[in-house]
Amino acid sequence: MNGKSGKWRLDPFAIRNDIHHEKTKALLKNLAPPLRTCEAVLSEACFLIQKADPKGPQEILKLGQKGFYELDFEIKEHLHPIQNIFKKYEDQNISFADACLIRMAEIHQEPRILTFDSDFKIYRWDRTQRFTILF
Repeated sequence: MNGKSGKWRLDPFAIRNDIHHEKTKALLKNLAPPLRTCEAVLSEACFLIQKADPKGPQEILKLGQKGFYELDFEIKEHLHPIQNIFKKYEDQNISFADACLIRMAEIHQEPRILTFDSDFKIYRWDRTQRFTILF
């Protein structure tokens, strides 16, 4: 995996008073950037962080400019598999970002994911493979 994680929650890292900030900071010291993510995750993170800190989205983008993460997914190339993921989890109300991350795990054959989202305990990649949640 080259020290990269499929998903990581940007908001606790950027917001110093977030309850997950210190835990996130400590964990990220052991991961080598750039971390893999996708535009859907960035969009969701910017939306969520903006509620706590209006400047939060700018901080998330600055992390990308510093090489902390890379956008490693072309959604248009994976629309059919993402649609199948939505069908599989239609009773879970899966987010588009989560569906993209499941697909990214399949592409990269990577079970490790950096998230506080407990739904990833339920989600499976390649139909039956469990995620290894790093938090």
